[in-house]
Amino acid sequence: MPQIYKIYINETVLILSDSIPVDIEEYQKVKPKEFKFSKFYTNVKDQGTPKTYLLLASDFKDIFKTIRKSMEMIKAAGGLVSNEENKYLFIFRKGKWDLPKGKLDKGESFRIAAVREVEEECGVTIDSCGEKICKTYHIYEEYGVPVIKKTVWYWMRADKQPHLLPQIEENITDAKWLAAGDFMLVRENTYPLIRDLIKVIEY
Repeated sequence: MPQIYKIYINETVLILSDSIPVDIEEYQKVKPKEFKFSKFYTNVKDQGTPKTYLLLASDFKDIFKTIRKSMEMIKAAGGLVSNEENKYLFIFRKGKWDLPKGKLDKGESFRIAAVREVEEECGVTIDSCGEKICKTYHIYEEYGVPVIKKTVWYWMRADKQPHLLPQIEENITDAKWLAAGDFMLVRENTYPLIRDLIKVIEY
Protein backbone atom coordinates (compact mmCIF):
# COMPACT_ATOMS: atom_id res chain seq x y z
CA MET A 1 0.00 0.00 0.00
CA PRO A 2 1.40 3.42 -0.94
CA GLN A 3 2.30 5.89 1.77
CA ILE A 4 -0.34 8.54 2.25
CA TYR A 5 -1.17 11.45 4.50
CA LYS A 6 -4.75 12.14 5.48
CA ILE A 7 -5.91 15.50 6.77
CA TYR A 8 -9.42 15.65 8.25
CA ILE A 9 -11.46 18.87 8.19
CA ASN A 10 -14.88 18.17 9.71
CA GLU A 11 -16.64 16.08 7.03
CA THR A 12 -13.80 16.46 4.51
CA VAL A 13 -10.80 14.19 4.00
CA LEU A 14 -7.79 15.41 2.03
CA ILE A 15 -5.48 12.57 0.96
CA LEU A 16 -1.95 13.35 -0.21
CA SER A 17 0.00 10.64 -2.01
CA ASP A 18 2.06 9.86 -5.11
CA SER A 19 -0.30 7.05 -6.21
CA ILE A 20 -3.97 6.20 -5.87
CA PRO A 21 -4.68 4.26 -2.64
CA VAL A 22 -6.20 0.84 -3.33
CA ASP A 23 -8.98 1.25 -0.76
CA ILE A 24 -10.22 4.65 -1.93
CA GLU A 25 -13.68 4.75 -3.49
CA GLU A 26 -15.31 8.02 -4.53
CA TYR A 27 -13.01 11.04 -4.60
CA GLN A 28 -12.39 14.33 -6.35
CA LYS A 29 -8.93 15.07 -7.71
CA VAL A 30 -7.06 18.19 -6.64
CA LYS A 31 -4.53 19.64 -9.08
CA PRO A 32 -1.16 20.14 -7.31
CA LYS A 33 -0.10 23.13 -9.41
CA GLU A 34 -3.26 25.03 -8.52
CA PHE A 35 -3.40 23.91 -4.89
CA LYS A 36 -3.37 26.55 -2.17
CA PHE A 37 -4.27 25.10 1.20
CA SER A 38 -5.75 28.31 2.64
CA LYS A 39 -8.17 28.52 -0.29
CA PHE A 40 -8.96 24.81 -0.10
CA TYR A 41 -9.66 25.06 3.63
CA THR A 42 -12.01 28.02 3.18
CA ASN A 43 -13.95 26.13 0.51
CA VAL A 44 -14.43 22.89 2.44
CA LYS A 45 -14.49 23.74 6.16
CA ASP A 46 -18.28 24.12 6.29
CA GLN A 47 -19.05 21.25 3.91
CA GLY A 48 -21.95 19.34 5.43
CA THR A 49 -21.61 16.00 3.68
CA PRO A 50 -18.61 13.64 3.73
CA LYS A 51 -16.31 14.12 0.76
CA THR A 52 -12.83 12.88 -0.11
CA TYR A 53 -10.25 14.83 -2.10
CA LEU A 54 -7.09 13.29 -3.57
CA LEU A 55 -3.94 15.26 -4.34
CA LEU A 56 -1.40 13.22 -6.30
CA ALA A 57 2.14 14.59 -6.42
CA SER A 58 5.68 13.22 -6.26
CA ASP A 59 6.47 15.80 -3.57
CA PHE A 60 3.35 15.08 -1.49
CA LYS A 61 5.44 14.77 1.69
CA ASP A 62 6.75 18.30 1.23
CA ILE A 63 3.22 19.57 0.60
CA PHE A 64 2.08 17.94 3.82
CA LYS A 65 4.97 19.49 5.78
CA THR A 66 4.13 22.93 4.38
CA ILE A 67 0.49 22.55 5.50
CA ARG A 68 1.54 21.25 8.92
CA LYS A 69 3.94 24.13 9.52
CA SER A 70 1.47 26.79 8.41
CA MET A 71 -0.48 26.66 11.68
CA GLU A 72 -0.11 25.85 15.35
CA MET A 73 0.03 22.15 16.17
CA ILE A 74 -2.00 20.76 19.08
CA LYS A 75 -0.77 17.41 20.42
CA ALA A 76 -3.31 14.87 21.63
CA ALA A 77 -3.62 11.16 22.32
CA GLY A 78 -6.37 8.59 22.65
CA GLY A 79 -7.23 4.94 22.58
CA LEU A 80 -9.15 2.11 21.01
CA VAL A 81 -10.14 0.33 24.22
CA SER A 82 -11.39 -3.26 24.30
CA ASN A 83 -12.71 -5.37 27.19
CA GLU A 84 -13.02 -9.07 28.04
CA GLU A 85 -16.15 -9.35 25.85
CA ASN A 86 -14.25 -7.98 22.83
CA LYS A 87 -16.33 -4.82 22.93
CA TYR A 88 -14.92 -1.34 22.31
CA LEU A 89 -15.33 1.90 24.18
CA PHE A 90 -17.06 4.85 22.50
CA ILE A 91 -18.20 8.24 23.76
CA PHE A 92 -21.01 10.53 22.63
CA ARG A 93 -19.82 14.12 22.52
CA LYS A 94 -21.50 17.21 21.04
CA GLY A 95 -24.10 15.16 19.20
CA LYS A 96 -21.73 12.64 17.57
CA TRP A 97 -20.08 9.34 18.43
CA ASP A 98 -16.36 9.64 19.05
CA LEU A 99 -13.40 7.88 20.63
CA PRO A 100 -11.86 9.04 23.92
CA LYS A 101 -8.87 11.32 23.44
CA GLY A 102 -7.48 14.62 24.67
CA LYS A 103 -4.63 17.12 24.67
CA LEU A 104 -1.27 16.44 26.24
CA ASP A 105 -0.40 18.26 29.45
CA LYS A 106 2.92 20.10 29.52
CA GLY A 107 5.82 17.62 29.58
CA GLU A 108 3.50 14.63 29.19
CA SER A 109 4.20 11.78 26.76
CA PHE A 110 1.65 10.69 24.19
CA ARG A 111 1.23 7.28 25.83
CA ILE A 112 0.69 8.67 29.34
CA ALA A 113 -1.75 11.30 28.02
CA ALA A 114 -3.71 8.67 26.11
CA VAL A 115 -4.29 6.59 29.23
CA ARG A 116 -5.10 9.62 31.39
CA GLU A 117 -7.61 11.03 28.89
CA VAL A 118 -9.43 7.73 28.39
CA GLU A 119 -9.71 7.21 32.14
CA GLU A 120 -10.93 10.78 32.74
CA GLU A 121 -13.43 10.84 29.90
CA CYS A 122 -15.01 7.44 30.57
CA GLY A 123 -14.50 6.73 34.26
CA VAL A 124 -12.53 3.54 33.68
CA THR A 125 -9.17 2.20 34.77
CA ILE A 126 -6.92 1.11 31.90
CA ASP A 127 -5.33 -2.28 32.60
CA SER A 128 -2.78 -2.04 29.79
CA CYS A 129 -1.75 0.30 26.99
CA GLY A 130 -0.34 -1.57 24.01
CA GLU A 131 1.10 -0.72 20.63
CA LYS A 132 0.59 2.53 18.80
CA ILE A 133 -2.07 2.21 16.08
CA CYS A 134 -1.48 5.35 14.03
CA LYS A 135 -1.29 9.13 13.98
CA THR A 136 -4.14 11.28 12.67
CA TYR A 137 -4.28 14.94 11.66
CA HIS A 138 -7.40 17.02 12.13
CA ILE A 139 -7.79 20.73 11.37
CA TYR A 140 -10.30 22.85 13.25
CA GLU A 141 -10.54 26.41 14.56
CA GLU A 142 -9.72 27.88 17.95
CA TYR A 143 -10.89 31.48 18.40
CA GLY A 144 -11.39 31.72 14.64
CA VAL A 145 -7.86 30.56 13.77
CA PRO A 146 -7.16 27.16 12.13
CA VAL A 147 -4.98 24.77 14.14
CA ILE A 148 -3.88 21.24 13.33
CA LYS A 149 -4.32 18.50 15.93
CA LYS A 150 -1.96 15.56 15.80
CA THR A 151 -3.44 12.62 17.70
CA VAL A 152 -1.55 9.43 18.49
CA TRP A 153 -3.80 6.41 19.02
CA TYR A 154 -3.04 3.28 21.08
CA TRP A 155 -4.55 -0.14 21.65
CA MET A 156 -5.79 -0.40 25.24
CA ARG A 157 -7.48 -2.89 27.52
CA ALA A 158 -9.95 -2.34 30.36
CA ASP A 159 -11.54 -5.53 31.68
CA LYS A 160 -14.55 -6.04 33.97
CA GLN A 161 -15.60 -2.39 33.98
CA PRO A 162 -19.22 -2.31 32.79
CA HIS A 163 -20.15 0.91 34.61
CA LEU A 164 -18.97 3.95 32.67
CA LEU A 165 -18.97 7.53 33.88
CA PRO A 166 -18.94 10.04 30.98
CA GLN A 167 -17.11 13.29 31.72
CA ILE A 168 -19.97 15.78 31.48
CA GLU A 169 -17.70 18.83 31.86
CA GLU A 170 -16.05 17.78 28.57
CA ASN A 171 -19.46 17.68 26.84
CA ILE A 172 -19.53 13.87 26.93
CA THR A 173 -23.10 12.79 27.56
CA ASP A 174 -22.77 9.02 27.06
CA ALA A 175 -20.19 6.23 26.96
CA LYS A 176 -20.84 2.70 25.70
CA TRP A 177 -19.14 -0.63 25.14
CA LEU A 178 -20.00 -1.74 21.59
CA ALA A 179 -19.24 -4.96 19.72
CA ALA A 180 -17.87 -4.65 16.18
CA GLY A 181 -21.22 -5.87 14.86
CA ASP A 182 -22.88 -2.80 16.38
CA PHE A 183 -20.53 -0.22 14.85
CA MET A 184 -23.24 0.84 12.39
CA LEU A 185 -24.63 2.96 15.23
CA VAL A 186 -21.32 4.85 15.29
CA ARG A 187 -20.73 5.01 11.53
CA GLU A 188 -24.13 6.61 10.95
CA ASN A 189 -23.31 9.56 13.22
CA THR A 190 -19.61 10.25 13.51
CA TYR A 191 -16.68 11.91 11.74
CA PRO A 192 -14.73 10.52 8.75
CA LEU A 193 -11.66 10.28 11.00
CA ILE A 194 -13.47 7.91 13.38
CA ARG A 195 -14.93 5.86 10.50
CA ASP A 196 -11.43 5.36 9.15
CA LEU A 197 -9.95 4.55 12.53
CA ILE A 198 -12.44 1.83 13.48
CA LYS A 199 -11.67 0.01 10.21
CA VAL A 200 -8.62 -1.44 11.98
CA ILE A 201 -11.05 -3.31 14.25
CA GLU A 202 -13.46 -4.41 11.52
CA TYR A 203 -10.80 -5.66 9.16
